Amino acid sequence: MVTIKTEIETSGKSLMKNRNCGVLIKPSRGGNIRIFSKGADNPFNICIENLYSTDHCVTLCSKEHRTLLGDYKYKVMLCEHFIAACAICGIDSLDVYLSETEMPIFDGSSKVWVDLFKKAGIDGENKDFYTVSEPVYYLNGKTSLVILPDKELRITYAVNYDHPDLHNRWVTMDNNNLDEIIEARTFGFYKDLKKYQALGFAKGVTIDNTVGLKDVGYTTELRSEAEPVKHKILDLIGDLYLTGVSPLNMKVHILVKEAGHAVHAKVAQMLKPKLIKM
Repeated sequence: MVTIKTEIETSGKSLMKNRNCGVLIKPSRGGNIRIFSKGADNPFNICIENLYSTDHCVTLCSKEHRTLLGDYKYKVMLCEHFIAACAICGIDSLDVYLSETEMPIFDGSSKVWVDLFKKAGIDGENKDFYTVSEPVYYLNGKTSLVILPDKELRITYAVNYDHPDLHNRWVTMDNNNLDEIIEARTFGFYKDLKKYQALGFAKGVTIDNTVGLKDVGYTTELRSEAEPVKHKILDLIGDLYLTGVSPLNMKVHILVKEAGHAVHAKVAQMLKPKLIKM
């Protein structure tokens, strides 16, 4: 069981609604990362069973709250960067209290969360490693996600976007570029921003928290080469941690081509029963 040594209190703007989100994170010995959503009496665990939506971002909501005549006001949006930070730091036990129904976006990556965890101190260490009892495959048209047993974790992610720098581009995560994965910011096509904002999404997008893909180049300087692809790896780490096992504790090779949160989540469901402790 791994938690933090001291409480964390922070706040930041939300990406979707542009509201100020207060967050209080307390150490826990309960063995789960629990979310206390705004206004909810009972918390719910971060897990694949509580996945509510993958539209635009990862949204969690307990099954209990889904039975209240369609009242889903206790859902929590934009969980993926926080969950990825927990996975990267090996944290598996926290109580998280939110003043809104969305996690703050901060700089669009997991760096602020990781820094906050390290400053608070990480209590415990998880030395358990896992692999898969058999290969996991998801294939659907141009999209694929394959997980194979291996001697160490490797993640290879390929994208094919309508952008000169991101056409048939792939990146492999290893021990040498984990920091670049952690600091990789969320991204989107700049030409689509007004459309999403008109629909009520992406109201908190700024040049500081989102990399905008222009016809040529970007709206801001990249932190590292192929930063958007590295952000896809970051999202994948967070999404697969919904299995309850951090990908950083898996000895597997994960190969992904043109996927997203919805596919990541489907594979997490497939992966969970096939994980075996080494």
